[in-house]
Amino acid sequence: MENRDFLITNDGICQIFDSVVHREISAHPYRLYRLITEVEDIILTKQNDKIRLQEICQIVRLLLDSSPWLQVFYLEPSPDTGWSVLTLYEEPGFDLTVQIVAWLPGKVSPIHNHATWGVVALISGSEKNTFWRRTNDLKFPDQIKQVGSQILEPGDIMSLMPDAIHCVEPLGEEPTITFNIYGETDFSRRFEFDNVTNTAKNF
Repeated sequence: MENRDFLITNDGICQIFDSVVHREISAHPYRLYRLITEVEDIILTKQNDKIRLQEICQIVRLLLDSSPWLQVFYLEPSPDTGWSVLTLYEEPGFDLTVQIVAWLPGKVSPIHNHATWGVVALISGSEKNTFWRRTNDLKFPDQIKQVGSQILEPGDIMSLMPDAIHCVEPLGEEPTITFNIYGETDFSRRFEFDNVTNTAKNF
């Protein structure tokens, strides 16, 4: 199956994302440290989140194609929570999150947003992402409405705008492994949602 790139808008609409890599093939692997420095350059020079995501998606694709270690470099998911997070990069004063996340089959994430741009690349397994948007009902300001879903297969990359709302459900019998990168989170705008009680709570 051909690798696919998706953009999830602030309204939860899943679109095919035109993020073709316009680079000559190099004889040298594209390393994680190069991705991090290029992401910093993109953050400093591009103010529009959609343009940022388009360029970051391109270099994440380069990393996937150059880094077979991503297939095996993860923490076993906790049987209690159903997931694990392996931090690949962390630096004081530079709010960039780079991690590998593993989910056990049968576990579904809470409905949530990230309050920042994000790129999620599926390394192995299969997962269903379901998307919501706020209904803007004045009586129930936190009410959300499901607007679609997308199944991701290995090699697919999903880019999320800051107000995109989704949840993750691993499919099949093997853990789902993803490479995730996020910008600076505005925690005042980060929520988990309950679409039954129409309530939202801060992380």
